[in-house]
Amino acid sequence: MLSFLYRVFVDSWVGRIVAGLFFLAFIGFGVGDVLMNIGTERADVAARVGDRPILVQSYQNALQSEMPQVAQSMHLSDPSQIPPATREQVARQVLQRLVLQAEIAEAADRHFLIVPDSVVRDEIFSIPAFKGGNGQFDRALFNDRLRRTGMTEGRLIELVRQEQASRMLLEPIRNGVGVSEVMVRHLFDFEAQTRTIDLVRIPFESQQVTATPTQAQLARYHANHPWEFTAPEYRHARVVVLTTDTIGRMLDITDDEMQQAYKAQAQTFSSPERRNVQIVTVPTEVRATALRAQWVDGNAWAQVQKDAGRDAAAVELPGMKLSDIPSPDLAKLVFAAPVDATQGPVRSEGGWVVFRVTAITPAHTTPMAEVKQALHDQIAHTRAQALLADRVQKLQDAIAGGGLDSVPADLGAAAVSGDLDASGNTHEGTPAPIPGTDALRQAVIARVFSQPKGASPTLVQGPDGGWYAVSVDGITPGHPLSLAEAGGRVNAAWLADARRHMADQQAAAFYNQAQGQGGLAHVTPAVPGLEHSQPISPMQPAPEIPREVAALIFRLDKVGQNIMTEAGDGYVVATLTAINHPDPAAQKALYDRVRAGLTQSMGEDIEMGYGGALEAIVKPKPNESALRAVMAEVTGQNTGTTQ
Repeated sequence: MLSFLYRVFVDSWVGRIVAGLFFLAFIGFGVGDVLMNIGTERADVAARVGDRPILVQSYQNALQSEMPQVAQSMHLSDPSQIPPATREQVARQVLQRLVLQAEIAEAADRHFLIVPDSVVRDEIFSIPAFKGGNGQFDRALFNDRLRRTGMTEGRLIELVRQEQASRMLLEPIRNGVGVSEVMVRHLFDFEAQTRTIDLVRIPFESQQVTATPTQAQLARYHANHPWEFTAPEYRHARVVVLTTDTIGRMLDITDDEMQQAYKAQAQTFSSPERRNVQIVTVPTEVRATALRAQWVDGNAWAQVQKDAGRDAAAVELPGMKLSDIPSPDLAKLVFAAPVDATQGPVRSEGGWVVFRVTAITPAHTTPMAEVKQALHDQIAHTRAQALLADRVQKLQDAIAGGGLDSVPADLGAAAVSGDLDASGNTHEGTPAPIPGTDALRQAVIARVFSQPKGASPTLVQGPDGGWYAVSVDGITPGHPLSLAEAGGRVNAAWLADARRHMADQQAAAFYNQAQGQGGLAHVTPAVPGLEHSQPISPMQPAPEIPREVAALIFRLDKVGQNIMTEAGDGYVVATLTAINHPDPAAQKALYDRVRAGLTQSMGEDIEMGYGGALEAIVKPKPNESALRAVMAEVTGQNTGTTQ
């Protein structure tokens, strides 16, 4: 379905354009014809649609943005845990989104959709990120934001104009969609239905194993579970990494340069005085006077709040700056008052005020000595960015001419070597010292384990603007560990398996009792640790209910039915105790949201069909070598393409 998702500055059409990522999420719409139209293309172009190139860097940026969302949807803590096949599928879908983006822009041109300069100007001027404190367009702020995102003014205007033309083309398609009441009610019934359950948790760790395994039992467990006791494959690799950080570490930044940067950012390193204030506002001076008389010390604050009355405002304001207090007159009084002395009554715009300053944090200027390293790194990073392109070319030439041994020391590239496994760890179990961001490290590790031993190193562009080259000169295959080599791991695994088995038996007993006696609440003797849940719905599951349990509960159709499942570090047995069907009249807001969501989804489906028609008109021309290189980085597998 078609969806405009990514945003950088603001939640607006133009904000997404500034990000450079106008996603058209046609899920399941494979690259199909894309891979059938191979032509000669520049190395930095992943595909071309008409005269519009899709750059490799743009493609990689889109993938970097997509992978964390995919990991989250799969309940994984890190994108590196996504299976290679899934990563490849995501990469293909993202490519198609970018292709369709370009195709729609081409279609807008073919229909001669002309966007006046005044419309483009008004759109840019309306972006909150480009507005100053007075709410008006700020040219200096505009230039600063463009510089930070690497966007030129001309490029922004071009993208905004394309976006406006695309909207003119697509909005009539979307706006003509309607949905039936039957569909709305069916989806509403699903989303708004709530259920309650009784459940009991049986954690593995709660099981007490009193037996000590014999040597024969350990040997049998080791023989029956060989996959648990293996040494991973290790590869000895030499790696060269070039980033702005590695270049910056070799640059000579003078004290004068840092002093100038410190002066230019003086406001950043100066913190104004802050005060913690307790303040009460009441309608009359008489009540304010009475409250001040009562407020003799800091311990009286709770009682003062209680006695202030419902028509009063009694709040505690920590860390307030002078400019944070809306009333200038009151602000002056607060910042002139001593600590721990009740002040007032004072007449203000909102009524009569009594207040007490409870703490003062003096104004503070961070001396240059404390931020010297940060200033050094900041200047070095800026200078390194300007040098990066030239250093990349020189590093590429050096590697092509003589391999990793010929890399000049003055390029600012970082070189490391050693053994690591597929997780990026050394023999000691610590992360291998590969320079760069986490994403760049993962790309290097994937390259190490996809590149054949002895293959010539090639400079590759990685995530986050980094470049790297890898040479694999040794492989130690993974192998099973003997019982002696596995040592205490076998004993720990045997105990964990025993605890799991005991938990399974206890959960099965609870489940059978619940089945026979009409639910967990009716089991005698009472089930220890029985919980009664709050109502849960498919769209808003309770965080305390394991997702495995919630998924099964909504498959049941009768109250009193039971389920047993493994969830996390234990088993859960649950009984469905109630099914509550929604009333559209009582939940009109949700009903309207469901209707709006269905309308949007159907509009996206129609747009998807339109996109398919566009692909038949404008044949995309991908760069096979560039696409295979990106795919190899994504999946961590060697595609066999020479780079």
